[in-house]
Amino acid sequence: MCHRHPDKAAGVSCQRCARPICPECMRQASVGFQCPGCARAPGPGATGGFRGGPGHRPPATSSRQLFRGHDEVVAGKVLIGLNVAAFVLMVVASGDPYGVTGPIAEHGVMHGFSVATGEWWRLITGAFLHSGILHLGMNMLLLWFLSQELEPALGRVQFVLLYLTSLLGGSFGVLVASPLQPTVGASGAVFGLMGALIVFQLRAKQNPWRSGIGGLVLVNVVLTFALPGISIGGHIGGLLAGAAAAVILQPLRWPQDQAVVRLAGVTAFAVGLFVASLTLAPDLVRNALFSAGF
Repeated sequence: MCHRHPDKAAGVSCQRCARPICPECMRQASVGFQCPGCARAPGPGATGGFRGGPGHRPPATSSRQLFRGHDEVVAGKVLIGLNVAAFVLMVVASGDPYGVTGPIAEHGVMHGFSVATGEWWRLITGAFLHSGILHLGMNMLLLWFLSQELEPALGRVQFVLLYLTSLLGGSFGVLVASPLQPTVGASGAVFGLMGALIVFQLRAKQNPWRSGIGGLVLVNVVLTFALPGISIGGHIGGLLAGAAAAVILQPLRWPQDQAVVRLAGVTAFAVGLFVASLTLAPDLVRNALFSAGF
């Protein structure tokens, strides 16, 4: 029953405080619905979709209060830290801050030929390496904004699972589109988060164009095809994988029960992408070599 109207059946749970709410109390958010109290409270979020929670805090009046609003973005910070640490280690090991060189890059770059010979870890490590500080900075800026939107609503486990699924989707896309091209960057995973956010907003009956995420995705897709040196397979593969994972995490039917089943479904999808990449890599590389005349 609704926690505000005990005589009415609850349709969903608030995405912030997890308390049951009836249709009268449902307030649309970027992901799912919130109760009136959480919807009124200020909170972090690029599109204004997330509001407060139990024990709401007043608007920030100092730098300390301002950053307390991001306490729920833990996994996002860890992922950013891992990307930055990997870049620093790569630069230190190679002495080259402007390119992907050195022993870490040599053994970590996503490369279809190496994956086909058994180096499975490249499907993951390639997404934590970047070709320069600008490449790293742009990806981490988008990751920070998107993690503020998604992690507080999904929780750390679902957010990390969504990120890894998008990452693996990007690696699979690289194998399909350009298996002989060395590829690095978190762009595939970031594209997946953008695709997921669009799905979540549509599920909540919101307009992605009004929130800004629709335009952001459109611009990035256009740049993916317009600019040279960008991994089309990585970006589109990540985008589609993230959107597909979001469909599993937020099914159309309300209320959304059986959270364990949904998590298991996304996990199976991620494992399927990983297995498919390893299974298909030899054939994809062989076909690419044949097309190239080797």
